[in-house]
Amino acid sequence: MKKKKINRRKFLGTGLAAAATVTVGSSFAANEIDKPISIKKNDENPFNPVTYGAMPTRSFGKTGYKVGVLSLGGQATLERKGTEEISEKIINRAIDLGVNYIDTAASYGGGQSQLNIGQVMKTRRSEVWLSSKTHDRSYDGSMRLLEESLKNLQTDHLDLWQLHNIQRQDQINQIFAKDGAIKAMEKAKSEGIVRHLGITGHFEPLVLMNAIKNYPFDSILMAINAADVHYLSFKNYLLPEAQKRGIAIIGMKVATRGRMISTWTPPPMNEQPARLATQKPGTITIKEALAYNMSLPVSTTIIGIDNVAQIEEDVNIASEFSPLSLSEMEEIEFKTLPIVRQGLYFRRWDLGA
Repeated sequence: MKKKKINRRKFLGTGLAAAATVTVGSSFAANEIDKPISIKKNDENPFNPVTYGAMPTRSFGKTGYKVGVLSLGGQATLERKGTEEISEKIINRAIDLGVNYIDTAASYGGGQSQLNIGQVMKTRRSEVWLSSKTHDRSYDGSMRLLEESLKNLQTDHLDLWQLHNIQRQDQINQIFAKDGAIKAMEKAKSEGIVRHLGITGHFEPLVLMNAIKNYPFDSILMAINAADVHYLSFKNYLLPEAQKRGIAIIGMKVATRGRMISTWTPPPMNEQPARLATQKPGTITIKEALAYNMSLPVSTTIIGIDNVAQIEEDVNIASEFSPLSLSEMEEIEFKTLPIVRQGLYFRRWDLGA
């Protein structure tokens, strides 16, 4: 099916006026990971021919897309102002190495992430699945953010548009109200401006579980890493439901802005944001962090990148990936016990923990 050719400004102008068991280890590898010798281009999906020889690929839910197990997140360097040159190098290098999925959001760096990614998308849009997000819960606000996203990303459509950082039930109520964001998402999808709809979060697993039970989202982006099992676990309470529904699952916060990685040295406390402040170094390697996430039944794992060397290292890890056994995963989980709070700083921490 060919993508509809819709005038972005005409569409948006009209729109604004209107209103449990989780499988891990070798069993997952045998059934879900594939590394095809040759893949034919689908006219609807993006296509990066390098991907299939660069790393294992997995089905992206029911969309028909094959995504590499490692993908590029739009934070870290990409969301900082003044990083245009290095950001372009990171993004181009990632695509050259076989990354075929890029995730960003309207809120990242006040729009800077989308601007940096857009500089590459204007010439390489057809090679990657492009995902962005709305953090506004209303119809009008989300429509405005969609227009901004398309302009900054220099594209006429998104492959995936997501609800950003859902934390509480009252936010779900706002989104599904008469003038809520879901109306904007459905309109955009019906007009071919976005192809698929998703939801994201890292705060509270049960809120997200209720959301996917009550709406047929195409994907869920969830914060899950080796420390996850120790507190408000998405792996235990959310992942099985998403898996059961067959929707695309994207993992994030794999290294928690580097704070879980053993090579990370904490800056002075007065130089750290209060919610992230810690005096403890990380306890696991980046290879352990990525291998852990990739051994879960997720379609792909996104990661923020600081420099070109990091994306090269991470793609190399992905290229050599072999699913961990359950005991190997448990060993990595055990290593994160001393750093649970910094590994899960984004969780709901109002329970006296």
